[in-house]
Amino acid sequence: MRSLSFLLSRRWILFLVAVIALAWGAWWLGEWQFHRLEDRKEKNAIVERNEEAEPAPVADVLSVDDGVAKKDEWRRITATGTYDTENTVVVRYRTRDGMAGVDVVVPLITDEGTSLIVDRGWMATENRGARPEDLPSPPSGEVTVVGWVRKDASDDSAKVRDHSTRSISSTEIAEVTGDPTYRGFVDLASEDPDTGSELKLASLPETDNGPHFFYGLQWWFFGFLALLGFVWMAVDEWRGGRKAQPAPAQGPAADPSNDEQPA
Repeated sequence: MRSLSFLLSRRWILFLVAVIALAWGAWWLGEWQFHRLEDRKEKNAIVERNEEAEPAPVADVLSVDDGVAKKDEWRRITATGTYDTENTVVVRYRTRDGMAGVDVVVPLITDEGTSLIVDRGWMATENRGARPEDLPSPPSGEVTVVGWVRKDASDDSAKVRDHSTRSISSTEIAEVTGDPTYRGFVDLASEDPDTGSELKLASLPETDNGPHFFYGLQWWFFGFLALLGFVWMAVDEWRGGRKAQPAPAQGPAADPSNDEQPA
């Protein structure tokens, strides 16, 4: 057997550094997945708690000054007012069950005078140039809505141009309407009177824990395999590695002097 001094060679030191880096990266990715799992559990607990809560008046949950609190997302609220159909916004590029479509967003001017942004639902359409006038109309006159509280989008996709956007932000829509507006918006759950709209209402999020636990275990397993592989190869080297196989024996060379001459 060899001594372990070979581990101090340049090749083995670089090999060890690479394995440690790989194992550390796998450990970090595993930790990241487990942190995502904890975040998922926390969000699920909020959704499940808010699903069971009775609808609250909009002013008790939303504010014109502050965004939606984490604990209030997916809380049910109720509001009464009149839809501002002239400021209907089409949210493009929304797919459902593999079908292209749009969401229809209409501000509701509440009895207090503050606007509440309501996503009334989704409809299939192949025409990405759909205009507000092409969409189902909301109830006229006073209407009472119940909806699920959602946070505003905060990237450039929320910009409103020509009554059109790619994601929903109450602050961006308020810049167009000029009305005082509650921060956040709601996915419609019901409205009274009910016009029997063909729009499909939003679904509540899934509350399973997702694949994060198993992804975390997989990353840790990969890191363990990297370390185990290094140890196995080092032990194999220490034991002398694979012995060279002897070359196959060659048959005796033919002696031309022994060849029989023809008579």
